[in-house]
Amino acid sequence: MYVGMPRPAQHIPSRRHHASRTTAAALALSAVLLTAGCGSSQPATGHDPEDTTSSADGFPLTVDNCGVRTTYEEPPSRVVTIHQHPAELMLSLGLKDRMVGTAFPDSAVLPELRADFASIKELAEKEPSFETVLEAEPDLVYGGYGSAFAENEGRSRKAFADAGIDTHLNREYCGEKQVTMEDTYEEIRTVGEIFGVSDRAETLVSDLRARVEKASAAVEEAPETSVFVYDSGDKSAFTAGGKSLGTELIRLAGGENVFADLDDVFGDVSWEQVVERRPEVIAIYDYAGAGSVETKKEFLLAQPALKDVPAIRNERFVVLPLTATLVGVRSAHAVEDLARGIHPKSFT
Repeated sequence: MYVGMPRPAQHIPSRRHHASRTTAAALALSAVLLTAGCGSSQPATGHDPEDTTSSADGFPLTVDNCGVRTTYEEPPSRVVTIHQHPAELMLSLGLKDRMVGTAFPDSAVLPELRADFASIKELAEKEPSFETVLEAEPDLVYGGYGSAFAENEGRSRKAFADAGIDTHLNREYCGEKQVTMEDTYEEIRTVGEIFGVSDRAETLVSDLRARVEKASAAVEEAPETSVFVYDSGDKSAFTAGGKSLGTELIRLAGGENVFADLDDVFGDVSWEQVVERRPEVIAIYDYAGAGSVETKKEFLLAQPALKDVPAIRNERFVVLPLTATLVGVRSAHAVEDLARGIHPKSFT
C-alpha cells in the first residue's frame, strides 16, 4: 500500500522581514522572545536604483529583498545558508571562504561542487533552530525557501535583525508573480553585488544562459509535449502550478505544464484532473523525505484510473532533483535534462 508522502514545508511560500549585523548570543536569545515578525512581500529588486551613496567598490550597497531593505557596508564574511540551492549558488560564485554553515541538503550536490560543499559544516538535516544558527556567529543568513525564516519556529527575519544579523531570502518566495529564468539570473547578480563579485556573477549568468539557449534550440522544431509534474501525494497530486519556475523550465524544454493554469507555485489537483489532461510525460521531483523515485513510479503505474494516460501507458518519466527546479544555478541544467527527456530524438 502506498503511503502518502508528506508535503515539505519548504514548498510553502512565506513573507518575512529585515536584518543588520552580529551581536552577543545571549542578547539575541532574549531579544527573540520579545519579537514576532510580520510584513509585506515584494519582489526583490537587487541594487536600489535610488541609492546614490555607493562608493567606487560598490559599497555601501542597499538591497530591497522581499520587502526588507538592507544596507551592506561591506561584503558579508560569515554566512549560513538554509536549504541547498543558496549554498550551491554561493559555491558557484567561488564564495566557499565566506560560508560558516549549511543546512537542509535535499538532493545530491552538483558533482563540481561536492568537495566544497562537504567541507562546510552542516548545522542541521532540516531547518536549524535559531539558537543553532546563532552559534555559528553569522553576519548573514541566506534562505532558500520561505520556511528558512519561519516565524512560528523563532527564525523570523526580525528575530535575526534584533540579533544584529542580516538576512536574504531567495526571490522565488518574495511575491505572487510568475517565476522565470530571469529571476534566476537576477538572483545571481544580486548575490554577486552583495559579496562584491559582480564580475563572477555576470560570467556565471552568461554560462547558464548559454546552456539554456542551447537546449531550447535543440528542441525548437519538436512538437510541444504536455507534461505533468508529480511532486508527491496519493489521495490527490501535489504539483507545480503556473507561478512555479518549473512551468518555465518545461516551456524552455519544448513542453507545456498541463497545470499551468493553477494560480500558485505549488498546489493540489485531483487524479481525475490528471486523467482529463492526458499528459504525455510525467516529470517526477526527487528530494529527501518524499519517498524514492522508484516508489513514486510504482505508485503511478499501479493506479487503475491512470492506465490510459499516455505518460503512464508509455512509461515516459523524467526525473528532476527538486533543487534543480528552483531559482538557483541548477535550473539551467534542468532545462537540458527536461529537453532530453521530453524530446530524446532531438539529441540523438
